[in-house]
This record gives sequence, C-alpha cells and structure tokens, in this order.
Amino acid sequence: MDTSPMVSSMLSSLANYSNLTQGSKEHEEAENNEEARKKTVQAPRMGTIMGVYLPCLQNILGVILFLRMTWLVGAGGVLGTFTIVFMCCSTVSLKHTYTTGAGGSYYMISRSLGPEFGGAVGICFYLGTTFAGAMYILGCIEILLIYIVPAAAIFKMEGLEGAEAEAALLNNMRVYGTIVLSFMALVVFVGVKYVNKLALVFLACVILSILAVYAGVIKTSFDPPDFPVCVLGNRTLVSKGFDICAKTIERGNATVTTKLWRAFCDSEFLNATCDEYFTNNNISQIQGIPGITSGILAENLFSTFMEKNSMLEKRGIPAVLDPEAPETNTNRYVLADITSFFTLLVGIYFPSVTGIMAGSNRSGDLQDAQKSIPIGTIMAIITTSIIYMSSVILFGACVDGVVLRDKFGEGVNGNLVIGTLAWPSPWVIVFGSFFSTCGAGLQSLTGAPRLLQAIARDGIIPFLRVFGHGKANGEPTWALLLTACICEIGILIASLDAVAPILSMFFLMCYMFVNLACALQTLLRTPNWRPRFKFYHWALSLLGMSLCLTLMFLCSWYYAIVAMVIASCIYKYIEFCGAEKEWGDGIRGISLSAARYALMRLEEGPPHTKNWRPQILVLMSLDAEQNVEQPRLLSLTSQLKAGKGLTIVGACVEGTYLNNQPQAQKGDQSLRKLMEVEKVKGFSQVVISSNLRDATSHLIQAGGLGGLHHNTVLVSFPRNWKQAEEHHRCRNFIEVVRETTAAHLALLVPKNISAYPSNGERFTEGHIDVWWIVHDGGMLMLLPFLLRHHKVWRKCKMRIFTVAQMDDNSIQMKKDLMTFLYHLRFDAEVEVVEMHESDISAYTYEKTLVMEQRSQILKEMHLTKNEREREVLWGDNLAYLKKMLWSPGEEVQMTWTDDTEKPNNPAVANPESIKDMNHSNVRRMHHAQKLNEVIVKKSQEAKLVLLNMPGPPKNRTGEENYMEFLEVLTEGLNRVLLVRGGGREVITIYS
Repeated sequence: MDTSPMVSSMLSSLANYSNLTQGSKEHEEAENNEEARKKTVQAPRMGTIMGVYLPCLQNILGVILFLRMTWLVGAGGVLGTFTIVFMCCSTVSLKHTYTTGAGGSYYMISRSLGPEFGGAVGICFYLGTTFAGAMYILGCIEILLIYIVPAAAIFKMEGLEGAEAEAALLNNMRVYGTIVLSFMALVVFVGVKYVNKLALVFLACVILSILAVYAGVIKTSFDPPDFPVCVLGNRTLVSKGFDICAKTIERGNATVTTKLWRAFCDSEFLNATCDEYFTNNNISQIQGIPGITSGILAENLFSTFMEKNSMLEKRGIPAVLDPEAPETNTNRYVLADITSFFTLLVGIYFPSVTGIMAGSNRSGDLQDAQKSIPIGTIMAIITTSIIYMSSVILFGACVDGVVLRDKFGEGVNGNLVIGTLAWPSPWVIVFGSFFSTCGAGLQSLTGAPRLLQAIARDGIIPFLRVFGHGKANGEPTWALLLTACICEIGILIASLDAVAPILSMFFLMCYMFVNLACALQTLLRTPNWRPRFKFYHWALSLLGMSLCLTLMFLCSWYYAIVAMVIASCIYKYIEFCGAEKEWGDGIRGISLSAARYALMRLEEGPPHTKNWRPQILVLMSLDAEQNVEQPRLLSLTSQLKAGKGLTIVGACVEGTYLNNQPQAQKGDQSLRKLMEVEKVKGFSQVVISSNLRDATSHLIQAGGLGGLHHNTVLVSFPRNWKQAEEHHRCRNFIEVVRETTAAHLALLVPKNISAYPSNGERFTEGHIDVWWIVHDGGMLMLLPFLLRHHKVWRKCKMRIFTVAQMDDNSIQMKKDLMTFLYHLRFDAEVEVVEMHESDISAYTYEKTLVMEQRSQILKEMHLTKNEREREVLWGDNLAYLKKMLWSPGEEVQMTWTDDTEKPNNPAVANPESIKDMNHSNVRRMHHAQKLNEVIVKKSQEAKLVLLNMPGPPKNRTGEENYMEFLEVLTEGLNRVLLVRGGGREVITIYS
C-alpha cells in the first residue's frame, strides 16, 4: 500500500494539530529553518476533524462554561438559561458557512459586501477577537487568584468589606492581568511555534474537564459528593472563618461557643451581645450537591435575579427578620457581586459560542475547504449545543440553588462551583480550565494581529497601513503591539462580566453581516455565488441576521449603539479616504438593481415642476495633449449643484474610434481628475467622431440613460471667435444653441469664463443681477437661488431687473413682480427699467414666437375657472405678470440677415419689407447697444449678470451678425451668464 495505515494517519494528524490561524506555523518554520526560507513552505493539509471540528470545539468550550455557567443557571433558572443557550446557539447555527479565501471571515465579508462594509466589520471582528483575549486572560487570573493560590494576591482582601474588598480584587486582576498579557505577547513575538506545540495540550484539557463533569454527574446519582453549605436563617454564610457550622457545641459537660459565634458576637461567652439576626435565627446545614436524583431541579427551574450586595438566600427556609433593624456583619454572608438580569446573562453567555468561525478562518489549511467547513462547523455546533444544553439541565438537577448562585464558591470552602461536581477531584476542573483559558488567550493574541495585518495589507484603511509590516518572515510585529495595547484596555476593566458583553457586540455585528452577505448574494442571483452546501436557503440567513441584531440590543443597548457608531465611522472613513477596491461585492449589485428600478420609474413620465432640477451636460474642450482647456466651467458646475441632480461632463475627440481610443481614455482621465478636484459628482464621457460638430451633437442627443438624461447644457462662449482659425468653434457654438432649442433643453452660456470665481474664492459682498426681459420658465430666477447655496456666492444679494415698455404701468408691474417673488419665497430686490419697444426688438421673436408656437402657448395659458379662482386668492398678480411678459403683440419675425437674404415670413414678403431689411442689422446693433448701456449702468459692479439669450438665426448666413449682437449686448460686463430656457416651467409657488 502506498498510503499510510489509518492509525498512523490519525497519529500524524494529532501531532500536526494546531488551533492557530493559517500562516502562523509556516512563518515559524520559515524563521527557524534556513532551507525553508529559500522555498515556499506548505503547511500540512488537514481534514474536517483536525482542521475544523476540533478547533471550533476548543474555541466554543472554554472560560464561560467553566467559570460562569453554573452562576448563569442559578440566576436565570434552568428554563431561562436554556432559552439563552438555545437562542445563542440558533443564532450561530443559522449563520451559513462556506469556503473563503486566505483572509477568513474578513475576506468573506469584504469580498461580499465591499471594502467599506468589509473594513468596518473586519475592524469590529478584530476588536472582538482582541477583547476575547482580554476575557480569557481575566478568566485565567480569576482561577489563579481565587481557586489556586489566593495567598498570591498583591492587594490583600482579608478583613476588607464591601467596596474595599471589591477594589482590592479588581486591582489584583489588573496587576496580574498585565503581567500575564505581557508574558503571552512576548511568547507570541518570540515564536508562535511554542503556542502551536501546546495546542493539543490545551484541547486535551478542555475535553478531559468536560468528561470529568459528566462523570461527576453520573456519580451523584448513587454517591453525591459531600459539600455542605452553612445557612443562618435563610442566608448563606461564607465558609472561611469558621470550621463548625453551629453556634455552640457540647464539649464534655460544657457548652462552648464556636468561631461562628465569635464572628457575630462581641465575645466568646454565652452572655455576649450578638447580632440580632444571628440571635433570632437558627444555623442549619444543607447539602450543596444533593445529586441528580434529589429532585432539586424543580427548585432551580425559575430565575432568581439579585441586586448588587444583596445576600444569597435559600428558598423554603423560614427566617426571622426585623425590617427596621440595620444590617450588620454583611461580610459574613455570601453577597451578589453584580446586579443580575436576563439581558446581562445573554451578554455574558454569548462569547462562549463565538468560536464558530475557527474553521472558516483557517480555510487555506484545509484539504477540501468547501466540504470540510460546512460539515465540521455544523458538527461542532451540534456537539457544543448538546454539551451546553445538557449542562444547563444537569447543573440544575444536581446542584442546590444557593451554590449555583455563589459565583466564586464562597459558601463551599472557596471551591470552583463546577469543580465541586467533577470527578475524581475538583482540581481536574481547576487546572483544566486554567490551561484552557491560557491557551485561548494565546490563540487570540496570535489570531487578532494577523486579522489586522490582512486588513492593513488590503490598503482600504490608510492609517492602518503601518500595521501591515512585520518581521522578515511576515510575522505582524506592529499589529501584535497594537493588539496588546487594546487588550490591556480590557484588562484594566478587570471584570470578566463587564468585558464579555463588549466582545459580544463586535462578534454579533460580524455574524450579522456574514448572514447579510450570504442572503444578499442569493437574492441578487450573483452568477459566481454557488454555495455547495445544499441545505442553505436565504431565509435562514435573514433570520440569523435578525437574531444577531436582536441579541445585540438584548445584551446591552448602549454597547450595541457604540459598536454601530464605531462601524459607521470606519465605513465613512473608508468611503471618503480609503483606497478604491473593486471586489465584485454585493453592495454594487444592490446599487445596480436599485439604479435599474429607479431608471424604469423615471420612464413613467417627466418630473413635476416641484421636482425639476438642472441635470447638466457640461461641454468641455480638450487641447492637443487631451488636457482640459477651461477648468472654470467645472467650478461653475460645482457651484450650481446645490440643486444636486445629474452631471455629465462631456468632451470630443476628432478621429476614429480604432485609431484615437488612447487619446479618448487620456481625455477621460483628465476630466475625472478635474471633477475630483472641483468636487463635481457625476459622469464623464468622451466621444470620438470624424468631426467635432458631429461629436458634440452625439453628446447632446445620447447623453444620459433612459429617464435620467440632461435637461440643461452648459457651454462656454467661444473665445476669439472673430479669428479665422476659431471660426469652426463659432459655428459649433451656434449649432449647439440650435440643437438645444430644438431638443427643448435649457442652455447656459458663461461669457468670460476665466473671470469666474474658483471654488476656493469667497465674495464677501456684491450682487447677482438678473435681467428678466423674457419669461423663460423661471430659469433666470432659479439659477441665482442655486448659486447662493454655495459658499462662493452665499453673501451676494439678488437683484431682479425687468424691462417695461413706455405704455406699461411700471409701478403696478413692480408690485406684481414683488408679490410673485414673495410667493416663490425668493429674497430679492426688484427694479423696473422702462425702455422703448424697439430697444428690445431682438427679443420680440422670443416674446411672440411664430404663429404655431404662439397659438400653443395661448392655449396652454388659457386659465380654467378653478385656476383663475386660485390666482384671485393672491391678488390675480401672477396672471397680470404673465400678461405683461407674454402678451401677444404685433408679430415681428426676428431674423439675422444680409442684403441677399430672402424673407421666410409671408407677413413680410413684399418689396417694402425687403427694402427695410437692408438696414435691419444696423438697427439691431443700435438697439443692442442701447440695451447694453442700460445694463452696464445698473450692473457694472455686479459679481454676476444673468441675461436672456436671444435665439439663433435660422439660416447660416447671419451667424456672424448673431455673434456680433451677443458681443455688443454683453460688452463692458465682467461676468455674464446667458440663459435660454427649455420651454417648460422650472419653478412654482407650491411647495
């Protein structure tokens, strides 16, 4: 046979057994073996039993079982404690386990929920593991100082009462805990191979201790151990300080007082003055462990919660008590050290089931992780659940309630309570639990630094990167140092009962997100999510997640909130400062599903006016090196995004896709980098086409997706458009104006964009002036409102100038406009400027439109009876204002012509009209100059001037005249934003 015999294989596996996380053993071999440094070290691959089942068993069965399980049964009762055990075991059993990468649980969560969730929960898991180390060390010191060598206490507790005794115990725990922590950290630093070699010893201690308890339970059925408990009245007495459980004894023919008498009386004589309670009540002795056949189970079924410093009382024994008499000699009775209640018991017990991840944490060491992890983990859950549930019932059936509630065994000669039940000796449990807690503490100090190192090496939390370094063989030296410091915090708390709920929070949060990860991958039907475990269902994961969340708040609601705040802070830190990672996580899948759903909803119809916000397409230009030419366009975009909404930053590259793709990628990178600098959240898009005109048209037509598309185009006014080499930019600009008009898109054209403020500048005073010549749906008034939400423009005041003709009632018009602004909740100054109709003739086309458009507007503006009544409620001012701004007048077709242009309007198609057109351009420039003079006079000092933008010429022979008109109209103004509405209302008086 080529293979080894079965017995040999088993012995070899036992010899190689290790409860350390993967990598520990390999690092040590690499450090101590010179040859191993030159080649890859491969640890022995383990199967289900050695690799998963026994490590889980060793991690689950430990300090809580040996030090607190009997007290939990005494305080919570058999029924209450059984409920706690069942609930906690169900929580971890519902957490589906599956194979992971080398990072164990952290790898599972981060790759399923993304770096933000993974980092946050990974840190919580790390903190839980670190505080678990503190809990194990505190348990080790508690066994050492209370049950093995009480005389070793530095701060003596004998003769101290109440708070002084408690403080002395806590100080002893702190001093010895720090010493043990330092020694364990040194052992891990020097070499984890020593921890690795002792792993089998620690496992043997756990198994032998549990077997000793079950053997003792069986023995009680026919030969219960003799552990008497002395009771005064119904109060349990501390067994130290007296040898005979009686007030007096007969010695010869005389009655002699005992040490117990002298503890409660002022002298040893029979006529001494004694404690009133001592005098009025009798001394009795009960059997601490009556045995499994005694029927004590009925007495222990229900809970007996106690207040701190209350006396431990035996049920069913009468006592004489004077309620008004002061309590004396309280140090002679067994007292409750903490206030107990159900949720506290949950928090203390839950750490006993946190070892469930031991298998998945070491998946890289397994022969077949996909098979071993589910089977081994479920076997361990079933085994430990049976042990814990049977322990609850057996403890309640064998041990008296006063002994169960005696946390430190003060009433049974200072013995470990679970040890009094063990066979053949209590010392089996004492030493077994001592070595078990030492081993668990070493394992925590070995595993936690490696988890932190894995997180640090992923680079998702920048300030932790230093902890990714270590010794030459990869040992996490700096991570070990941080782990020891955090563990010391738990040591300084000095109470196992206080530390246990803390680590429960962190582990519960980890388990909750593991369940969420599994459910999420299933519900999203991720193609690469293919769990091999055939009994898995997503509903079980959701149930497990709900149980975890419930247990967090049951254990301690304020600890739960603190843990969530810590996780949230880490999440936001990673989101804003962490390195970007793409791991194909489930959160991205949720985002895609939510985006798809939202896009489908947007297809149902256009947004209501109340929900309108500028969805901006920013047309940028790139130079020959694919760098952005006018970065201030994005500064203005950022300042306008107080309204949030969509932002698409587009640019064009001339050429073919196959030949110019690298240039397009470089241009896209330039856009993204500038967007990041200007803090513009949106999308970038670079289009390649044979000419820039077509590429720009493609951007305007195809930008966005479905119902989420742009409604506003932002393009800079062409510089140096009169120069021949820039003529193509001029034509491209006019075509953009034409296309946005045809597509019913709003258009924003900033002139002198280089003079616009950057995001770092601040205006401490000044005005934003709006010249409202034509009603454009409210864009002119909405834009200053959005700008003033940004810190650059926040201190600027808004002024609105509207133009009235000579025959208009300017006073009434101003009142109407102020009323309109009041109902719109805009804070602005209002001024009406009177001008001749000819001076604004360039806008007449915008005011009257062509016949078809004019008829459609009049039809839409025809007010129904209800609408008219609604407007009457606020003075009919809005209707009047609309009349002033939209009233039909004599139709005049605005054209930009030269001498050879033919009229396109039948109304003017006659020789006289043609004769008039010869001088139309000259007159138009004259009127533009007059309007410009008025604007400059009023707004020359304004920080920004917003002005209606006239429409472009329909034919291409008048383009230069159109550009010249815009130049004349804006001459002498530093910053001008030309605005052209999209043909729909964008503001409303209704919230």
